[in-house]
Amino acid sequence: MTDLSKLKVALIYDRVNKWGGAERVLLALHDLFPQAPLYTAVYNPKTADWAKVFPEVIPTFLQSLPFAKSNHELYPWLTPLAFESLNFDKYDAVISVTSADAKGIITKPGTFHLCYCLTPTRYLWSHEQLYRRQVSSVYYPVFNYLKSWDQVACKRPDSYVAISQTVQNRISTYYHHLSSLVYPPVDIDVYSSPQPPPTIKDFFLYVGRLVFHKQPELVIRAFNQINLPLVVIGTGKEEKKLKKLARSHIHFAGLVSQESLIAHYQQARAVIYFHEEDFGLIPVEAHASGKPVIALNRGGAGEIVIHGQTGILINENSEEALKKAVGDFSTYSFDPEFIKSRARNFSLERFKQEFVKVFTSEWTKYKNPST
Repeated sequence: MTDLSKLKVALIYDRVNKWGGAERVLLALHDLFPQAPLYTAVYNPKTADWAKVFPEVIPTFLQSLPFAKSNHELYPWLTPLAFESLNFDKYDAVISVTSADAKGIITKPGTFHLCYCLTPTRYLWSHEQLYRRQVSSVYYPVFNYLKSWDQVACKRPDSYVAISQTVQNRISTYYHHLSSLVYPPVDIDVYSSPQPPPTIKDFFLYVGRLVFHKQPELVIRAFNQINLPLVVIGTGKEEKKLKKLARSHIHFAGLVSQESLIAHYQQARAVIYFHEEDFGLIPVEAHASGKPVIALNRGGAGEIVIHGQTGILINENSEEALKKAVGDFSTYSFDPEFIKSRARNFSLERFKQEFVKVFTSEWTKYKNPST
């Protein structure tokens, strides 16, 4: 068995300027490889306080360009070059965590590159047409350039690990590469700690950014026709429009503390999750709180929610289908303890064990290709 503590490892991530699911993965990898520095395109310490735990955060030359730390999308044509300019010769292994360009680093023989793939770049592959419709055709040549580069870059990792079966299928379809599967980590125990309940009662819950591709408008329109309370946690570009659209029984809580989020999970009748995600942390958080999830049966949600046992999976992407599922909700009986047990399949401890197992196996194959 390889002693991981003796390996010189580097971590690399697309950009370190926010907090989300991928950032939790990086912190879990830091636990496994505490001496590993974190490389990235740009680093904004003000919006990525979590990254201070790393011994060093090393950005590319993009860091010095105007507004790049907070608006990396201003330089899409330079980002591939930025990652290619990094040097990893002194490392035994590099682990890239990426949904975009970080997999395109160049390593010499002798340095193992494992890619923990969040998804093949969405705006280039699985959701290309959706993204193209949202920008002027003036930018199409940039899409074409990045797509051509990505076809080359995707061959650079020595091994792929996917965050879900959905992403495994995309890696196979778009990158023509096999991958292992390790679900991302969720610190599930925090969702069991008792919290003071919110003032609103008997409500359904939506958690997530209020942006187009998460379909909050569809959820609001469906609940406008249902005389049941809905609490919306999150903010985003669609917020003003949604508040104008929503009837009085729909309550917008905005951004809330972790304690308040947990309290809402624990007191909700069910969590509404009606869009396609590569994996889906929110259904796991809801399950860790013992709550069922009413979800669109697309992407990672179908791998988390067990229809009829831990929630309701809806095959049709429509207001009417969601409205019917909410209306039928009271006919189901859900066991909170069974739901919590389901969440343990996505725990932080499980992630660490499975990642070490896969990393060790792939490292061994890389160093001993004939065995």
